[in-house]
Amino acid sequence: MVLEIITYGGILGVDENNEIYVKRALSSQVIMELLDRYPNLKKIKVPSSLYPRTSKKYLDALSELGIEVEPVIKRGRPKKYGNTEAELVQKMIDKGVSPKDISDELEIPLKTVYYLKGTKLKRGRKPKYSKETEGEIKKLRDEGLSAKDISEKLSIPLRTVYCLIKR
Repeated sequence: MVLEIITYGGILGVDENNEIYVKRALSSQVIMELLDRYPNLKKIKVPSSLYPRTSKKYLDALSELGIEVEPVIKRGRPKKYGNTEAELVQKMIDKGVSPKDISDELEIPLKTVYYLKGTKLKRGRKPKYSKETEGEIKKLRDEGLSAKDISEKLSIPLRTVYCLIKR
C-alpha cells in the first residue's frame, strides 16, 4: 500500500547528491519505505506547507541517521523571462519602439511585451492626432466654425474632424 502511495505521486527520484523530494507528509511508513529504497539518502525535501506538520520525533530520528529534512520554499512555475528582458522592453518603449516591433526583435510574444512593460501602455494604434489638436478642433467648433472650415484650416479630413468633435 505504501509503495503505491510513493510511486503514484508521493516521491520524485533521488538525484546525484542523494536528495529526494517528497510530496506527501512524512509518516513512519513513508520514512521506512524511503530508507529501504534509498539507503544512501542524505536529504529529504518536503513542501513548505507539509514541513510544520511533520512530527518532531521523525525529524530527530532522521537527523540521528544523518538525513536532513528541509522545506522547499520555491513554489509555482518559474518565470520564463527575467528582469533583463523587462528592462530591455522598457528601454525600447521609452525610445518609442512599438510593442509589435519589440516583439519581433526580441522574439517574444506580443502579449508578453505588454506584460513586461512598466508604463501604462495601451493596446492598439497610437492616435494620429494629439490631444492638443483635438482640443483646438473643439475650440474652433465652439467659436462657431463649421466642420468643413475647420477641416480646411487645419488640413485634416472632414470625416476625422467629425470624429474628433464627437470624442
